[in-house]
Amino acid sequence: MTSRAEPGDLSRKASRAATKRAVAGSARVPAGRAAAASNAASAPHAHPHHPLVARPDGGALAKRINRIEGQVRGIGRMIDEDRYCIDILTQVSAAQSALDALALQLLEHHLHGCVQHAVKSGEGDHAIAEALEVIRKFAR
Repeated sequence: MTSRAEPGDLSRKASRAATKRAVAGSARVPAGRAAAASNAASAPHAHPHHPLVARPDGGALAKRINRIEGQVRGIGRMIDEDRYCIDILTQVSAAQSALDALALQLLEHHLHGCVQHAVKSGEGDHAIAEALEVIRKFAR
């Protein structure tokens, strides 16, 4: 015996499928950017003014970003399972907080390492302007 699908069930499934396609499509990188991204990824430091400042917590950062990635995948599963909106929003908030903490950790390293090095080498104006620009993005 086959069950009949209600009209609302089909539109909900179609809506979820459209959302998945939109999210998957937004992750695609245009061809021009893909080449630039692969070139940047192969260089140890893609920014020409970036000094070689050791990041002692690189392993911890990798673990942290992997954990965040798992949180985001979990949110995707919750959406697929049509879970309660408030539960999903709570997880989105947690993932945003985790990303903010990661950003602050990276900013702290950048200020104490890269910017400090630039100031000592006489290139502090550019490094400070660049740091202020990224801090303004977080203040929005």
